[in-house]
Order: sequence, then C-alpha cells, then structure tokens
Amino acid sequence: MHQEPDLGRRLFCGAAAATAASTLGLFSLSERSQAMNQVTELGTDGVAIRPFHVNFPESDLAELRRRIKATRFPEREPVSDFSQGVPDATIRKLASYWATGYDWRKVESKLNAYPQFITEIDGLDIHFMHIRSKHPNALPLLVSHGWPGSVVEQLKIIEPLTNPTAHGGSAADAFDLVIPSMPGYGFSGKPSQTGWGPERIARAWDVLMKRLGYKRYGAQGGDWGAIVVDQMGVQAPAGLVGIHTNMACTVPPEVDAAAFGGAAAPAGLSADEKKAFDELSAFYKKVYYAFLMGTRPQTLTGLADSPVFLASFMIDHDAKSLELIARSFDGNPEGLTRDDVLDNITLFWLTNTGVSAARLYGENKLPFFSPKGVKVPVAVSVFPDELYPAPRSWTERAYPTLVHYNRVEKGGHFAAWEQPKIFSEELRAGFRSLRS
Repeated sequence: MHQEPDLGRRLFCGAAAATAASTLGLFSLSERSQAMNQVTELGTDGVAIRPFHVNFPESDLAELRRRIKATRFPEREPVSDFSQGVPDATIRKLASYWATGYDWRKVESKLNAYPQFITEIDGLDIHFMHIRSKHPNALPLLVSHGWPGSVVEQLKIIEPLTNPTAHGGSAADAFDLVIPSMPGYGFSGKPSQTGWGPERIARAWDVLMKRLGYKRYGAQGGDWGAIVVDQMGVQAPAGLVGIHTNMACTVPPEVDAAAFGGAAAPAGLSADEKKAFDELSAFYKKVYYAFLMGTRPQTLTGLADSPVFLASFMIDHDAKSLELIARSFDGNPEGLTRDDVLDNITLFWLTNTGVSAARLYGENKLPFFSPKGVKVPVAVSVFPDELYPAPRSWTERAYPTLVHYNRVEKGGHFAAWEQPKIFSEELRAGFRSLRS
C-alpha cells in the first residue's frame, strides 16, 4: 500500500518562513518576499515543517574567493608521496580552481531542484530534503550522511532511487527519500549544548519520519550515518523495517583493540579477516584528525577562518579517498570530479560548520567499528576501498538479522557520491525483501 505522507492541515506562515530565512542569512531580499507566500506544513504531531531554499549572497562568494587568493601556503613537503598529508601540489591546484573556475551556483541549483524543509526536533532546527517517487508503493527511506559530508553526497542517487524505471530498475524498487543534514552540519542548527551524539540523532530521525506521516520506513547510512542507523537498529522504533549500511560495524572488540593499539593480528583470523585487520590498523595510524575533533574542536578556529585550511582538513579523511581526490585535481577524475569535491567543501564554508560538525566526534561514546547490537534486519554492501572491508564472517555475527551481503567491485568510503549506480543497485537489492 502506497504511504502518501499525511502532513496534516496546511496554513500560511509566510512570516515564520521569512524569519527563518533571515536568521540563516541564506535568502536574498526578493526571495524573502517570495517566502511570505510560501506554505508551511504541519507534521502529524502538529510541529511546523517550513519550506527552505538556498541562495547565498554574491558578497559571500566574493569574500570566499578573496580569502582563497590571500592564502599563505607552507613550503612543499620533502617527500614524494602522501605520507605527510595533502600534497602541496594538490592543495594549490584546488585553491586555484576554487578561486577562479569553480561555480557554486551550479550545486545551489541542484539543491533547489528538490523540495527542502526545516523542522524543529528536540529543540534544534533540522534541515532535510524530501523527494517522493511518482511510483505507488515506494518505500520511504531515510539516508544519513557522515563527516566530512553533507546532503551534497546524496544528490546523485536521488533520481535512480525515486525513479528507478529510468535507471535500470523496476517500479517495485522505488523509494521516497528523506535526506537530513545532521545537527551542526549544513543547514541544520548548531547545538548550543552537549548531548547530540549518535543515539540522540537516531531518535530524531525516527521523529522526522513519523512527523512526515511514514508508518513503515527504512534507513541507510555511511560514515557517521552508519553509526546513527546502527543506533536506530538498536533502538528498533516501531515502523523501522530495516537498515542498510556501507560502513558495517562488525569488528570483534578484541580484534578492534589490537588494531587500535598497533598490536599484531590475533591468531586464527581467516584471509579475509586478516586483510580487514591490516587495513583497519593502517587507518588507525592516520586518524589523528578524529582525535583532534573529538577532544579539541574549539581549537580548530582555522576551519572557520581559512577556506584552504578547511579544504585540506576535509580531504585528508583517509588515504584512499585523498589519493582519489588528488587524481581529480590532476585531471583524472574517478567517481569524484573537482566540482564534486568543492561543492561539499563550499557548503561547509558558507554555513561555517567546520567546527560545529567536528563536535560530533566528542559527542560520540560508541566504538566506531564494533557491533552495536542491532535488532532489525540489516543489508550490508562492502565497497573495496572502504576504511576496512567487512568480512562475511564478522558481518553475520555482528548482524544476526542479516538479509543482504555483497562485496561490490568498485568504490570507497563515500560510496553514494563516488559510485551512485552501484550504490543505488545495492539499496534496491538490500531492501527488496523488506518491502511487504
């Protein structure tokens, strides 16, 4: 049965919409005037759902370009590889294109092509995109991003998932999509108090889906989104039919402790498990950005002051992603283009969310990669260049309700962004048995 969201009664609240827009500083004067004629919905719980539109003033973009051009760069690294972080050549190419060739308005248009809204949940404004499929019986699906990510990561999967018949699927594979910005990220509010960890975000995402009138829905996540949807699976709210993750939390605690501590691999690991251990160990040796954000986020003033520092910090997430991004600025894009990379970084800059997003690392009290005790059905897709490739053996133990496991041939940590076709096919397959 098709779940058309019951958004409740409608009322004109143009003043509220215009006030919200003005507070965020995102609307031009003409658009604030248009907001006076927009309609604010009431959710099923009577809470307002306000229309949202992105349009930063040209002065913000001019100031961004000015700051990029004024960057004082350090000397070139004394090594010929990535061992000291983002290479000088890469960041200089990024900065040059960002200041002279990049067009933010293109991604702004992409965002505004889809319905966007803001609603208050647990005292905080939450921004989200809501795209309904034209197909009946579409399964509602919440898709949650991670760091250093945003809703920009999901733009490429919207059409394949909501309109599958135009992208190699059938009408029976259709999804209605809800894509929120996490607290402190993008256009969502910035928490002014501590306490917004993955567990609270998970509860907020269930509130959002229920407010939109969805009685049955799925959830998907990668990076922090994977931790959040795992927590949704732990909480198992009524109506959550299952989750899909592209960063499965499967590592046995004793194996995780050995990898984190730089110890030798525990005895008895299979070949797949040993490969996963080795890659996780290598990642842990280069994850100092997470420790810094988790313990001293307010020290990272440069994320708010220097666009080039923000860019270099964000693209140095993991070794494989950094090398992929570097190749894109060398003229060899593989999944991500220069514009893709800068779309996401520019959103962080314009919303000044470098520090507020970083605070999530300190709010988290959960292990990143170990099992959480998920109770609902789980679909897992393993991309070869993920932080570690989750073996089937660990995955089956971590998720006793596993309904789908597949190792795909291409893609890395930012799977939806890098490989939208493969990613969309995996979501269709993963949720196929959970639709009825």
